[in-house]
Amino acid sequence: MNKAAASTLFAGVVIGAFLATLGYAFIERSQNSAGGSSGGPLVLTLGHGLDQTHPVHRAIVEFADRLKEKSGGTMTVQISPNGQLGSEVECIELLQRGALAMTKTSTAPLEAFIPSMSVFGVPYVFRDETQFWKTLDGPIGEELLQAGRDSGLHGLCWYDAGARSFYTKSTAIHSPDDLKGLKLRVQDSRTALEMVTALGGSPTPMNFGELYTGLQQGLVDGAENNPPSFETSRHFEVCKEYSLNEHSLVPDVLLISTRWWDRLSPEQQAWVEQAAEESSVFQRQLWREKTAESLKIVEEAGVNVTRPDKGPFIERVQPMHDALKGTVVGNLMERIKAEE
Repeated sequence: MNKAAASTLFAGVVIGAFLATLGYAFIERSQNSAGGSSGGPLVLTLGHGLDQTHPVHRAIVEFADRLKEKSGGTMTVQISPNGQLGSEVECIELLQRGALAMTKTSTAPLEAFIPSMSVFGVPYVFRDETQFWKTLDGPIGEELLQAGRDSGLHGLCWYDAGARSFYTKSTAIHSPDDLKGLKLRVQDSRTALEMVTALGGSPTPMNFGELYTGLQQGLVDGAENNPPSFETSRHFEVCKEYSLNEHSLVPDVLLISTRWWDRLSPEQQAWVEQAAEESSVFQRQLWREKTAESLKIVEEAGVNVTRPDKGPFIERVQPMHDALKGTVVGNLMERIKAEE
């Protein structure tokens, strides 16, 4: 390497480190100054990766409004959408350090921090949405929200993220056999990797923000997600086959750092919990409306939306269920199956 190239490389490294330090310092400063000696409101910074039109973002805005109202303006939420503060994993790690107060994340990346969350990634655990929400609104759902306490993560509520299904650039998925040889983007989740492998596809972890380009360039042949995400991400511009096989129900969860939660008074904690629960109810209605709207939009844009028989898919992943018997996740699955 010549001196000019070495100098350029060194300068790039220094600038990158400087920018990263600035970003972290910004988070630290906003968190440390919140509710400080100035006597101003307690500011909770909340980072997430969705755009402002997404139903979950709108629910987070509702949460912020409700919290401000309940606290009489003494608590506010500063929302940073679009991955401004990092990926879901990066935001989770910031919560663990207390450098960020709150985040919204899918349960998929949480598997690396809270192993029991992987139950949501196991395909066809829930019979239907009724059983799904009965589980989340009951004792099992509460246990899972609190399962991350030792990891610095306190769960507040669940947000609907619908059922995840496969979409591809050109291959209609009528049965698991149609997935053979296809490179499919999955979340960074061991369970998701195992699921696609079990169904015959080739799982390819990729950051969601990079997926549109990955599809365009042929790095992957397709992906799997819910209708609103398929539509709002504009992936339907590239992928013209959407098969509603609904292999998994993977919710979103609103988290607060335990370092922040434990600093709140009982009254403040109650306000946060109430605001979160009310935003969850609000979001579920938004999600139902947006799902119907998104399917209409993509179909009008030329996407072939199909609804295959789920039986062959369920049969193909049965070995995954069998392999989990006797484990923490397997025991959770048995409790879920027992739900009426």
